[in-house]
Amino acid sequence: MPPWIEYSACAVCAISGVLAAEGKRIDLFGVLVLALVTAVGGGTIRDICLDTQVFWLKNPGTILASTLAALFAFLAVRYICMPSRALLIADAFGLAMFGIVGTEKALILGASKVAAILLGIVTGVAGGVLRDVLRSEIPWVFRAEVHLYATTVFVGSIVFVLLDSWFPHNESNRFIGMLAILLLRLLAMHFGLRLPAFRMRAH
Repeated sequence: MPPWIEYSACAVCAISGVLAAEGKRIDLFGVLVLALVTAVGGGTIRDICLDTQVFWLKNPGTILASTLAALFAFLAVRYICMPSRALLIADAFGLAMFGIVGTEKALILGASKVAAILLGIVTGVAGGVLRDVLRSEIPWVFRAEVHLYATTVFVGSIVFVLLDSWFPHNESNRFIGMLAILLLRLLAMHFGLRLPAFRMRAH
């Protein structure tokens, strides 16, 4: 996998972590912690599950990329009025990239197709879960009003695994998988698509 994909995924997720700090009265150090947790949290859990060296220990450049992106975002939001959906869009890009990064790495390290799909979901959403827990909110992955979150990674990871089975070692497979996640997430946000929420029947 080209290194720039993981660097980009970390940077985008770090930016989403910074944007998530809005209204929480968090200082620069707290914002950087939030950004780094968002950027590396999912990949860290994935690598522990795969019993392999954690990716940012092996390649500390991902931490540098995340930190620089977070600092840039921290300064930029002071001078640029961000759209109301900036956090959602940044998170969608991170979800798409990390979802397929996680699935592909799991396959490379010998995980089964089912395990690779599950680890793709973990890689995509776990950083956001940790981010939301740190800012004292219910994680997006558990909230019905956040349209099709983990479901999009599930679908995109299946697309990638199928393409990898049919067309092994094709470089376009990963980008098609990422595009599937990103488009499904953006369409869900635009049209309000969501899974049914849990409700008990009234007596």
